[in-house]
Amino acid sequence: MNTIKSFFAIALLVMITASAPVQSGYKVGDTAMDFKLKNYDGRMVSMADYRDAKGYIVIFNCNTCPYSKAYDSRIIALNKKYASKGFPVLTINPNDPDLSPGDSFDEMKKQAKRNKYDFPYLVDETQDVARAYGATNTPHVYVLDKVSNEKLKVVYIGAIDDNSRNAETVTKKYVEDAIGALMQSKNVPVTQTKAIGCTIKWRNS
Repeated sequence: MNTIKSFFAIALLVMITASAPVQSGYKVGDTAMDFKLKNYDGRMVSMADYRDAKGYIVIFNCNTCPYSKAYDSRIIALNKKYASKGFPVLTINPNDPDLSPGDSFDEMKKQAKRNKYDFPYLVDETQDVARAYGATNTPHVYVLDKVSNEKLKVVYIGAIDDNSRNAETVTKKYVEDAIGALMQSKNVPVTQTKAIGCTIKWRNS
């Protein structure tokens, strides 16, 4: 009798485990994948192109989200401050243009030129990169430490700072604090926060 009960208990555990949702995306400490995506100017861009980089600020972003618009000037400022120090910004638009026409490639080109982006604004046409990273919102930031040419370590995931509404009242600059720690070979003080923004517009499959 005990043997039968044990059998059913094990079988139930297997069923529960099998039906549990699969967790996807990177966690802090994971090794991130590089990518090769089309930039708004038509060039194909990857992190490997930045041979002298010490790390990267990867931001999943878009044209249309009010939060993305609110952070636009701050993203530009991040690249101006840190690209020359070895931590360039790379932005990626993962939204399906069929669901969000304002995020089409043509609209991306217009925005990048209008706002004079001096960093890549890449299109994730298949949404494979966003899925691999585990991005859910725009904007959603991943700070990567280039440990070696073969290893990119995720050291921070989340929001740019603690105030999406007003840059002047920000008290915690999560991305800047993370980069500052990397530059001083220190531990990142805050490794994860909630990404505040619009949900990614996933392609219907």
